[in-house]
Amino acid sequence: WVEPTAFDYTAMAQAQAASTWDGNARIYQWSDEFGDVGPAFEELEVELFGSAEDRSKHVGGGLDFSAIESIDVVQEGPQRIEYIKTFADAGIHPVMMKNVELSGYQVPTPIQKFTIPAILQGYDVIGIAQTGSGKTAAYLIPILSKLMGKAKKLGAYRPNPLTFQDGVDNVTAEPLVVIVVPTRELAVQIFNEARKLCYRSMLRPCVVYGGTPVREQLSLLSRGCDILIGTPGRLKDFIGRPDKLTLRRVKYMVIDEADEMLNQDWETELRAILSGGEQDEGNVKYGLFSATFPRAARALAREYLSASHVRFRVGRAGSTTENIKQIVIETSREKKNELLLNLLEEMNSVRTIIFVNSRQAADTLDDFLYNMKLPVTSIHSDRTQVEREAAMRAFRSGQAPILVATGVTARGIDVRNVMHVINYDMPSMDHGGIEEYTHRIGRTGRIGHRGVATSFYTDRDEAIASVLTRTLLETSQEIPDFLRSYIPENYTDGIKVKFETESDFDPNDVAGAGDAEGGGWGAGDGDGTNADSGGGGWGNGAGAEETGGSGGAWGAGSQGATDNNSGGTWGAEAPAPTSAW
Repeated sequence: WVEPTAFDYTAMAQAQAASTWDGNARIYQWSDEFGDVGPAFEELEVELFGSAEDRSKHVGGGLDFSAIESIDVVQEGPQRIEYIKTFADAGIHPVMMKNVELSGYQVPTPIQKFTIPAILQGYDVIGIAQTGSGKTAAYLIPILSKLMGKAKKLGAYRPNPLTFQDGVDNVTAEPLVVIVVPTRELAVQIFNEARKLCYRSMLRPCVVYGGTPVREQLSLLSRGCDILIGTPGRLKDFIGRPDKLTLRRVKYMVIDEADEMLNQDWETELRAILSGGEQDEGNVKYGLFSATFPRAARALAREYLSASHVRFRVGRAGSTTENIKQIVIETSREKKNELLLNLLEEMNSVRTIIFVNSRQAADTLDDFLYNMKLPVTSIHSDRTQVEREAAMRAFRSGQAPILVATGVTARGIDVRNVMHVINYDMPSMDHGGIEEYTHRIGRTGRIGHRGVATSFYTDRDEAIASVLTRTLLETSQEIPDFLRSYIPENYTDGIKVKFETESDFDPNDVAGAGDAEGGGWGAGDGDGTNADSGGGGWGNGAGAEETGGSGGAWGAGSQGATDNNSGGTWGAEAPAPTSAW
């Protein structure tokens, strides 16, 4: 391990300089004289993508491409999308193609193979795949590609960034794309990915989230915004200020980590965002992406998505992947710390996330590991935003390769080379249960890579034992002796299985919105006023059909997938040189 570094949380809490916020990271700025495509800016290019030498060292990222090819995708609904085998097959904008190459993406992940052409063809999309499957790039690449070359026509007036004077040249932000996410960390992660994929285009990404001064974020929006990423609370607040933000130009609305968003804490805010703005809902394309697909998410899909929407499942909704070796260790609460130290010693110098169930537990474990001379940091909802961003920078950079986190704050976080996830506390059935377990261990085992997930099981975890055992069986894991009594009586060793869960689709519960006769699927028509040229319209349908049903408690299993997104670059705001424009 590297030498531990003490984090001065008091000093961090007092830091208020704009440059300390991740939302102020540099973006590619454009000048009208460049038209729709600007020139390369080498300094920013290195900041976003790394140097050419660094990129050459990570070509393919060490992926096992044979593993990618073996992963199944279930396509549901009457429309059939012809999947792409390469990014070049998609016919994306040349600038986007170059940005994809600079990002190091060589082969589309399973969710990308289907989602990219579906969005390009104008369909609303539901994408269900475990965290780390490439969902972010799956929707950003086609959406941004379709808008490249159309920003001047579709976007609002933008003041010249070279001569901008705050308080004089301010404009109302009129984004073309709104992406809603449940956590601040995920918002920043997607913003950093958008910074990369918007490079050399006229599209300006912005991010808004709680914990940062409202005035600073409004100042960023006042320079113009095309791609707006945000958390529900802050977005709802800004939508209530029509002189600062209007959704009247929105063409795409994406809900990421929808299952987390649709719990009771966020549903009110989410519906206010979807319906409370000035957007023309009939001309908005929707994307809903999630690792699980509970009833609340299905209800949202029925209400807002076109009847002709398409949906893809990588593996089963809520399932995990065989790339992750899952180890469950029976222990007592008193022996957890000793067991944890042994694990960290056995897998030293490995980037590790340790999950606990409370903020107090995160602080306590952070202190314990630091006092044991281990390089650790932690995040939870009581940390200030400056603290949370500093912790994530330390974890990504390797300064603190051990991260202690609560499940909610770590939702959707994607960091390269996380080799080990430890459930110090098992998720309780009252707070996420097996779906939370799936989200947590999805931090490792990215597609084509291997990872290890170790879980401590105590006498308090009996409620999750049965569904945990079924999850282990589905992914061909070894069942420890203390869980063998939970194996179903009719299970046969060596048989590939799938268990039904509440996250699986109900064939009678997936009809889209719109004028659908019989509540089913419908044929789409093009809309000449939309950013899309065809497909994905509102139409009449004949009833949904479940193509991936299992015919009972058992069914054919399929493998899952994990992610190739890089998480982006963390950087402080700095004025770009003139050569950047």
